[in-house]
Amino acid sequence: MADNSPTFPELVKEVRRQLGISQEELAHELGVSFATINRWENGKTTPFKLARGQFDAFCKKMTAQGKLHLGNSSEK
Repeated sequence: MADNSPTFPELVKEVRRQLGISQEELAHELGVSFATINRWENGKTTPFKLARGQFDAFCKKMTAQGKLHLGNSSEK
């Protein structure tokens, strides 16, 4: 069975696209730098466990508010 889940860089871009926010705005929401978001989106780095937890919690919050529709992809 093929895994059609988005890669982490694709997921970050999709979250920003759906929410209509910039890399700077997402960085502010997560408490990380713009450069960190940029590196995640370009696949240059992956988040540490704490930052990934913050990203997942942000996605869950936005989903609960009806602003984000990702299915289960943010829970990888």
